Amino acid sequence: MRRSLWWPVAALLVVAAVAWLWPRPDAGPAIVVPAAEVATARAQLDGLAVKGRAAKTGYDREQFGDGWADVDGDGCSTRDEVLARDLTALELDGCRVLAGTLLDPYGGTEIAFSRDRAEDVQIDHVVALADAWQKGAQQWTPAQRAAFANDPLNLLAVDGGLNQAKGAGDAATWLPPARSYRCPYAIRQVAVKAKWGLWVTAAERDALARELGRCRTAAGG
Repeated sequence: MRRSLWWPVAALLVVAAVAWLWPRPDAGPAIVVPAAEVATARAQLDGLAVKGRAAKTGYDREQFGDGWADVDGDGCSTRDEVLARDLTALELDGCRVLAGTLLDPYGGTEIAFSRDRAEDVQIDHVVALADAWQKGAQQWTPAQRAAFANDPLNLLAVDGGLNQAKGAGDAATWLPPARSYRCPYAIRQVAVKAKWGLWVTAAERDALARELGRCRTAAGG
C-alpha cells in the first residue's frame, strides 16, 4: 500500500480502536429498583388515558410561567434547589449553587458544574413542557402550568447536550443513552403523567411498558 494511502487507513483504525475500548454509557450495570416501585409504575401506566398527540398550536414556554419560580417562598429558585439536590461537592453562596459535580443520569458521565459554564448542566423537564402541552396541559390554568414547570418530581439536573438532544421528545422518541437509567427514567415519566393527569400516545405507552419490563428489581423488593 502506498504511504499516501496508509496514513488515512491507520488513522481510521486508531479511531475505531478508541471507540471500541472507550467506556460506553450503556455499559454500566442496570440500576436496581424496588419491585414495588415497578409494580406501582405499571399500575399507573395502565391508568393513563391513551390518545393521539394534540396540535402544538398556542404553545410557548411562557405558558408555563416566566422562568424558574420560588415556589416555596424560601428565597431560592427552583433551578438552584434542583442543582443542590442533584449535585455533590457543592459550593454555595446562600442558596445559589456556584459549583459542584454531577453524575449525569442520562449519559453516565461526571460533569463539573460552575456558574460561568452553566450550560454544561441543565435542568430537564422529564416530561417536556411542549409534550405536556400536547397531552392535556392546554386545558390547565396558568397557575397549574407554572406549578408543573417547577415540580421537583419532573426535574433533573442533566448533561446540557443531552437535554438539548432530547428536546420535547417523549419515551417513544427519546430515551437516555445510559441504558442503566432507562428503568428509573420510565418510572419517573409515568409518575409525572399520573400525578398531573396527562395522557400518552399508544407508541409512548408501549415504549414505557417495554422499559418497565426490563427493570432489574431488588430481590423481595
